[in-house]
Amino acid sequence: MNRPVVLIALAALSVVGCSQGEAPAQDQAAPAATAPSPAPVPPAQLAAEKASLLAALPAPWNEGDLDNGRRAFARCRSCHTINEGGSNMTGPNLHGVFGRQAGVHPGFNYSPAMKAAGFTWDGARLNDWLQNPRTFLVGNKMSFAGMPDAEDRRDVIAFLKVEAGYTPPA
Repeated sequence: MNRPVVLIALAALSVVGCSQGEAPAQDQAAPAATAPSPAPVPPAQLAAEKASLLAALPAPWNEGDLDNGRRAFARCRSCHTINEGGSNMTGPNLHGVFGRQAGVHPGFNYSPAMKAAGFTWDGARLNDWLQNPRTFLVGNKMSFAGMPDAEDRRDVIAFLKVEAGYTPPA
């Protein structure tokens, strides 16, 4: 038999063999269908929702620039996640940080200073913290030098309020 013909025959057999078993046999039930994923939110609608959330924030956060806040937060991403259920890294996950007692996020090993801080995170506290974490709470273990620009701090806080699960008081 000619070698190319044998190779073609083998290739055809392997294709036929691979296609068998793809469809369930007639007497076997097909696996149950899973619930469809929710439709993705169109970018324009998402942007409008974010703009609405931003406008509803108390001053000065309602004047924040979300794009600048996202860019400024890039300095924080190496240590913090902001998504719901996100992992703790070098720093704790920041989803839901506003209204949370300092030093209590589950699964994060806080410094004794942070555990004993005795305050709840709000925009003003985070602003002071971001300006200079070392002097805001002496003895904390955050190595970040701070964010000296007031607009960057305002924008990061606005960004976090919009992106990290902030719920305004009723």
